[in-house]
Amino acid sequence: MFIVIFGRPKCPYCTRAIELAQKLKSELKDKNINFDYIDMHAEKITKADLEKTVGKPVETVPQIFIDKQHIGGYTEFAAYVNKHFHDLKF
Repeated sequence: MFIVIFGRPKCPYCTRAIELAQKLKSELKDKNINFDYIDMHAEKITKADLEKTVGKPVETVPQIFIDKQHIGGYTEFAAYVNKHFHDLKF
């Protein structure tokens, strides 16, 4: 599983998404989970740029993809983790 998190500096939900991805990676070593955080500010990526990839308006960050499929923001990412890895304590 490869997780891509598009976020911005000082964004609390971006920080939470990174922490959740790190926890998944450390607790599920046998599942080959990796992630990448992309700082939209540093990479000069705008919400409009993400809208082209997502296919709908992007109002907030982070925007998270799992194996190239758009999941949504932090809330949707946490729900995805709870649904698919419900045996873990997050």
